[in-house]
Amino acid sequence: MELRSVAVLGGGPGGLYVARLVKLRHPECAVDLYEQSPPHQTFGFGVGLATRTQRNLEAADPASLAAIVERSFQHEMAMEVRGQRSLLPVDNLIAIGRSTLLDVLRQYAEEAGVRLHYGERVSAAELDVELVIAADGVSSATREEAADAFGATVDTHESLYLWCGTDFALPSALFVPVETEHGTFVAHGYPYAPDRSTFLVETDEETWRRAGFDLTTARTRFDQTDEESLAYLSAAFKDELEGHSLIGNRTRWLQFRTVRCARWHQRNVVLLGDAAHTAHYSIGSGTKLAMEDGIALDAALAAAPDLPTALDRYETERRPAVEHLQDTARRSMRWWDTFPDRLDLPVDQLLIAYMTRAGKVSVDRFAVLADDVVRRGLSQYAGCAVSDVPDDARTPWILSRPLARDGKAWPSRLVSVEELGVHDEVVVDVRDPWGPEGDALVKQLATGIGQPAGRVLLRAEDDLGSTLTMFDLGERLRRETGSVVAARVDERWTENAVAALASGRIDLVVHTTF
Repeated sequence: MELRSVAVLGGGPGGLYVARLVKLRHPECAVDLYEQSPPHQTFGFGVGLATRTQRNLEAADPASLAAIVERSFQHEMAMEVRGQRSLLPVDNLIAIGRSTLLDVLRQYAEEAGVRLHYGERVSAAELDVELVIAADGVSSATREEAADAFGATVDTHESLYLWCGTDFALPSALFVPVETEHGTFVAHGYPYAPDRSTFLVETDEETWRRAGFDLTTARTRFDQTDEESLAYLSAAFKDELEGHSLIGNRTRWLQFRTVRCARWHQRNVVLLGDAAHTAHYSIGSGTKLAMEDGIALDAALAAAPDLPTALDRYETERRPAVEHLQDTARRSMRWWDTFPDRLDLPVDQLLIAYMTRAGKVSVDRFAVLADDVVRRGLSQYAGCAVSDVPDDARTPWILSRPLARDGKAWPSRLVSVEELGVHDEVVVDVRDPWGPEGDALVKQLATGIGQPAGRVLLRAEDDLGSTLTMFDLGERLRRETGSVVAARVDERWTENAVAALASGRIDLVVHTTF
């Protein structure tokens, strides 16, 4: 279809990127972008771009990606727990300052012919254009003005996070917990420039309150930084920060909001990025999602004969990937909420748990990236020497490891119901094993496990999502009741089952064919 006029609301990465793509494909179209803030007033620190995202951006617009990569900072990843550190040699993982990214995208949008209007706040209803693209963020005024029409819901998460930075480059991306007198704080940090790093800190509400951060949050205006929290955390993470202080940019404690919309468009208005959907930052950035939304929208506009068909196609083709990522992000978010519970695991085994937490990465796939880490982690799982871990055929090896618990021994982790012995069988039908339903089920099982042997056999629907939920509940049962936990698993999900074994989510596997 040929477009005559397009307005983009929001001057973040998603808005600038889609404006450029549309203008490049429709040179005769008038493309105007409106952003209420001045051009160099931005918040946040670094933005990470993984390999797959870079490939998607290169396919859509090689020139702008090349400029982004040129001004980015490449780094590896590490996890450190109680003095143990493990390094992941991640290929082609880059980060870029948010302000730098916006400078690049602004330049390329203007070069394409997009007209940029800063310091102007306009609504979709005011605009007489063929198409309005609302990329106006998680607090989207466009979405809120027509919340019923878009079928919008916003869920606020319980845990709290604080997004800040520091004035030196960390040696690698880092995941590290610090245990204080008030509780555990977990940091995710990564360098994005020779003299800058992002430093995001998470904690649970109880720890946040014990540290007095409910009071500092109440004292901090929305446009100011919570300096008291930054001073506390600078001291808590002094070793990781190497004596540097944390710095803020309107930094205050927040709770993550998951945005979902039943419909992404109405009439000639379409939502893009955080305005339409959000996914927890532990699995990927909102910047990535918004820019990839822009690619999908641009392709739909080019392929469809008219605007209604284009917007329907955009949503139909893009929604499955976004909803899958949101589900994966929900699992990842819950895993991070309970990260302090796993600090007893050796760091390499914990990294296996981290990489396989959401069901996207198998043990074998992780081994391609970090064979040494996987070998050490599997030796910790099996209680054997690293040299005894095979170079391949890891799945049968993991399943063949023996288990001895509470006076009972199994020669293999793959057992029949009869080999499991006396047990309680539990149907797992909760959506969130870490939520109230999961709490109630674990409490019920903790007081109602009827067999002195303390063995539980879990079963669930045989789709992947239900199976992963079963494994998460299994982890809670193992840790909170001390039970030996077996899971009945369809053979299709064997790779996920061996990841659950190696990560300490379950003890034994019963194939549904047994």
